[in-house]
Order: sequence, then structure tokens, then C-alpha cells
Amino acid sequence: MNKHVCILILLVLATACTPVKPWQKGNLARRDMAITTDPFESNLRDHIFDSKEAARGGRSVGGGGCGCN
Repeated sequence: MNKHVCILILLVLATACTPVKPWQKGNLARRDMAITTDPFESNLRDHIFDSKEAARGGRSVGGGGCGCN
């Protein structure tokens, strides 16, 4: 088998993707499971990033950098 195919198969098998059961979704929604636990800090970082990049959005909502939308 081709070396690249073997690596690809290994990477696909190594992923830890599993369906989340309904009773487990509460654990994922806990505050300590969030990537950023402080909303003020997250908003401040987003503001700084938006100011430096001269663009806005792109994380969870659509939008362009010129404000034309």
C-alpha cells in the first residue's frame, strides 16, 4: 500500500470523533468547558484583533471588513 494512503488511514482512525449523546450535552455546555471563560477578555481580544486586521466578524457571524453588508 502507498505510504501516503497508510498515513491518511492512520490519521482518520486516530481521530476521536464520536457522537455526543443527549445526556452528555450538559457536560459540554458547562462554563469551565468553554475555550474562553471570561467574556470580557474574549470581547477585548476580539476588539483588538478587529482593529488590527481592519476587519470584523468571521467567528460566528458573517460580515465583511468594509461594513458594506
